[in-house]
Amino acid sequence: MERVTLREYAKRHKLSYFNVMKMAKSGDVKSVVEKVEGKEVTYVLIDEAQEKKVSESIIESSAKSLTLAEENKLLKKEIVRLKEELEKCHKRTVLA
Repeated sequence: MERVTLREYAKRHKLSYFNVMKMAKSGDVKSVVEKVEGKEVTYVLIDEAQEKKVSESIIESSAKSLTLAEENKLLKKEIVRLKEELEKCHKRTVLA
């Protein structure tokens, strides 16, 4: 079993550091917390069976890609929602 830090694991799998931290805390990946120079450092224990599961879940999430038209529609909806929230914020600051 190989032991790597959370950052190294994130780099290997092209994930964010915080996603790897969540995976370690939830038990999706095996991890060990050790004290190094007075600080607690979390290490991920890499097991081949576990790596297969993680790589499959990464592939599944990346396979759910949208077409450009679908992404464009979602982004336009998000822009409208954000403009509405911005207007609410402006109204609150003007009234205050």
